[in-house]
Amino acid sequence: MLIRQMQLGKQGITENFINSLKNQFKNSQVMKISVLKSATRDRGEIIKIKDELLEKLGKNFTARIIGFTIILRKWRKARE
Repeated sequence: MLIRQMQLGKQGITENFINSLKNQFKNSQVMKISVLKSATRDRGEIIKIKDELLEKLGKNFTARIIGFTIILRKWRKARE
């Protein structure tokens, strides 16, 4: 299984970031997104970022937070 990595900086979630994320998911099922210090170091903000990513990507994705890293996984079928 191929795991890709990206970084989320002070600009936050932009349209280009989402498009880049979708392109990366064409070749892999798992993405690790490192939230940099310039973005936030607040646990509550990281949860909001995770929820926003899942909202913009759709129902075929799930996410998990480990430290300051968000792990996104793409599934074949939509999750509830």
